[in-house]
Amino acid sequence: MNPQQIDTVTNFLQVHALPFAWRILGALALWIVGGWVIRIFVRLANNAMAIRHVDKTLASYGVATVRVGLRVILCIAILGVFGIETTSLAALLAAAGIAIGTAWSGLLSNFAAGVFLVVLRPFKVGDVIQAAGVTGEVRDIGLFLTALNTGENLRTFIGNSRVLSDTIVNYTTNGYRRVELRAQLAYGVDPHDAIARLGPRVAQIPNVLADPAPQIAIQEFSGAGPVLAVRPYCATEHYQQVFFDTNAAIADVQADAGYPVPATYQVTRNG
Repeated sequence: MNPQQIDTVTNFLQVHALPFAWRILGALALWIVGGWVIRIFVRLANNAMAIRHVDKTLASYGVATVRVGLRVILCIAILGVFGIETTSLAALLAAAGIAIGTAWSGLLSNFAAGVFLVVLRPFKVGDVIQAAGVTGEVRDIGLFLTALNTGENLRTFIGNSRVLSDTIVNYTTNGYRRVELRAQLAYGVDPHDAIARLGPRVAQIPNVLADPAPQIAIQEFSGAGPVLAVRPYCATEHYQQVFFDTNAAIADVQADAGYPVPATYQVTRNG
């Protein structure tokens, strides 16, 4: 390599490569330090809300807002390290086209829906709800998504706009809920005798409420025989336990009474 080529390489390193390397190091340092500072601010905000006993739903939403806002500021600062002006960045995003605009509109609708969910409070963190076809316990109401833990212990995320636009069933708001079960009896079994046997047995199930009392009545007559409606009441958190225990009670009562197994009969027409 001749002296002229060496001077060219040296000049390139000094003018372009070295400043760019310093910018990368500066951006990396800013990202690390900024992330550390953001975690401190988020922790302080979380502790402040906990000290003031702010509602968990509002606290979660507020902390998420602080975290996202600080991250955006950090990203803008890192872009500034590389010499990218925010006005130029805005112009570039504006020229990106319909696709980005559509994506942003979806995000903004989810954000607006999240604000309404926090303000209107159809549910809060810890409630068991059904929304957008998903049933579970609310774990978090974020800026754009609502997180549920389903009965299968699956963390499910739903867009806030879908939650707000769909029918919301809150199982926790009222003090108790009704368990809906059916008891199929065989032909020849006296339904009133079955009701008399089932009543005390269902009332003894743990966590079944005495007020309102369990409802047991003839619901219909099917092709296999009478069908009883068995409806105990319980708190939401005991629903699954009461559901399964009531099914077991129905089976035990029929076995203890010696009722025959219901069989389906088909009526055919001749000719």
